[in-house]
Amino acid sequence: MNSALKWLPLAMLVALAGCARDGGYYHDRNIDYADARQAAPLALPKSRAAERYRDVMPIPEIAGDFRGSTEGFEAPAPQPLGMGRIQREFVESRRVGDDAWLVVGAAPDSVWPQLESFARSRGLGVVTSDSSRGVVETRQGRLSVRQGLRAGDSEVRCDQAGRSVEACLDALEQYFSARSATASSTASLQAQRLAGGERLRLVQRGDEWMVDVPLDIDRTWAELNHQLEQDFTVEDRRELLNSNSRDYSFLVSYMTVTERNRNPLQIVFSADVRKMHQQIRLELEREDSDRTLLRAINVSERDFSAEDRRELLERVASLLR
Repeated sequence: MNSALKWLPLAMLVALAGCARDGGYYHDRNIDYADARQAAPLALPKSRAAERYRDVMPIPEIAGDFRGSTEGFEAPAPQPLGMGRIQREFVESRRVGDDAWLVVGAAPDSVWPQLESFARSRGLGVVTSDSSRGVVETRQGRLSVRQGLRAGDSEVRCDQAGRSVEACLDALEQYFSARSATASSTASLQAQRLAGGERLRLVQRGDEWMVDVPLDIDRTWAELNHQLEQDFTVEDRRELLNSNSRDYSFLVSYMTVTERNRNPLQIVFSADVRKMHQQIRLELEREDSDRTLLRAINVSERDFSAEDRRELLERVASLLR
């Protein structure tokens, strides 16, 4: 075999590469970015129905002034994906005293059509159905849906004469669980207003950091109690020690980032040779009928700086987003 022939495929590739570069068979788009120009922003017509449009990714307002640490600002490490989002059931029950409801893992505009379908399929005798309020009045009682504490959640209730109906809630839980796979695929445009735009935020009042929750204190306590039971379960790092629905408080054991990041030299010259956790009391305070404040109060003898308080509150707040 002629030795020159075995290099023929390589020669053909080189030739093709030359054609691609000179003849334009393969267009390299890498250099297109160098010539890119910014275009004017798109503007929707003024005649549009404004209530049908919302921000896809709203940017929250900054509450309080920025305060860097005394040793200079250091950018925080990014939170891992899914932080604060514990794997959970599509439908879960919540209770505070005699009040009970369901938390459904879908937005109100997706839940609303199913709530109407439930009322009609069970023959409850629908009297009125108001999508703007998320309320279905039946001869058997009232079904309602509203925005949950966490983004993308809904709260569903079944009441009769102002009291929760357990049998109705059980039936609703089974109904929504059976439809969990398709819950997010059907949304009602009329019910989009049920999803509240205001979310919880970290605020600073004086020298104290706290979490401002735009919900009443009972709903906030029930959701936070559930999330802490699921997440604060790591021994010597973060543990839920006690919860009290009477005074809306929690006692947690927590090791701060400051403590976890102590280097060996700091430990040697410290009275504490071990990295230690400390007890913190999380308190909910009623701001008004539909707003709650969450505070973190140090009940141990160890130091608890403003940065430590903010770091703990950010973690707890992430459980509710």
